Amino acid sequence: MKTKNDWRWQLANSVRTWDPPGVDRDLADRVLDRFPMSVTPYYLSLMRADDPGDPIHRMAFPHLDELAPSDSTVDDPIREEDHAVMPGLVRRYPDRALLLVSGDCPVHCRHCTRRNMGKGKIVPARGEGLVHALAYIEDNPEIRDVIISGGDPLVLEDRDLIDVLARVRSIPSVEIIRIGTRVPVTLPMRITESLALDIARFGPVYVNTQFNHPAEITDEALAAVGCLVDAGVPVNNQAVLLAGVNDSPEIIEDLCRALMRARVRPYYIFMCDLVRGIGHFRVSLDLGIEIMAHLRGRIGGLGIPQLVIDLPGGLGKIPVGPQYVIGHKDGKTILRAPDGTTVEYCEEKIKS
Repeated sequence: MKTKNDWRWQLANSVRTWDPPGVDRDLADRVLDRFPMSVTPYYLSLMRADDPGDPIHRMAFPHLDELAPSDSTVDDPIREEDHAVMPGLVRRYPDRALLLVSGDCPVHCRHCTRRNMGKGKIVPARGEGLVHALAYIEDNPEIRDVIISGGDPLVLEDRDLIDVLARVRSIPSVEIIRIGTRVPVTLPMRITESLALDIARFGPVYVNTQFNHPAEITDEALAAVGCLVDAGVPVNNQAVLLAGVNDSPEIIEDLCRALMRARVRPYYIFMCDLVRGIGHFRVSLDLGIEIMAHLRGRIGGLGIPQLVIDLPGGLGKIPVGPQYVIGHKDGKTILRAPDGTTVEYCEEKIKS
């Protein structure tokens, strides 16, 4: 008999309906038609379900603001469709490729960038499609890094996930495999010691996950990432800066500290992409830079992520942050310390 500690039970009993009080049914249906809802019972247990302002609730439950019109947002701001060389395989950089192997996630995060999953070429590569995608990677040996994503690849059964990993690892030119997954956050019971050891067999494999708030780092989540790290699979975190969720220096500091205690490297903090339907989550770049300035000097460098913008048009990711170089004078660079102190740094070579 399956229980709530069984990941398949969690998926089978996910909440997929939304009936908010005082909201017209037609409006609610329009929101769900644009982006369906799915929340695992586990993730539901982390939130104050009757409080729309709860940060976990905000990430998981729909909001009427998803229907708000905007001239600055589009369905595919980083142009994955344009960079898809075939269905299920996206190549935005010369040395790496994104392989989509699943079309679903345990929780449909309301801030999701890939809300157009299932349209055009943004579909899972399965069967002959997977064969063609792998052949393309092998025929282009400059691709050394393959990111396995979806949807969430860890909703696949063990045998199917291991089959994908084995086939990617068999390509001689592939050096690095990365798995993009939010399962440690939303469905942590999915990750077992045996699965972690199976994943580690195809190393070097890195898992990139997305904890956005300290409340997501539960005992269950700690156990999940612990299985991966103990098996030799490094885990990195790619948070997203979200209004009403983590848009304060103190929350991000707490998150980074909790991640470090969990042996998860704070890797990136993303500014929200210009995706249609998530404008209510966006915060200013100035605030993002203020948060990064707050972290510097308070947390050791290993625990400070990069603040990153994934540029519109699919032009790539760029780091942004506080400016510590003020100017140059008389062979010296004028620097600003984290506490605001101005320091002169000598640039002249010492004569022998």
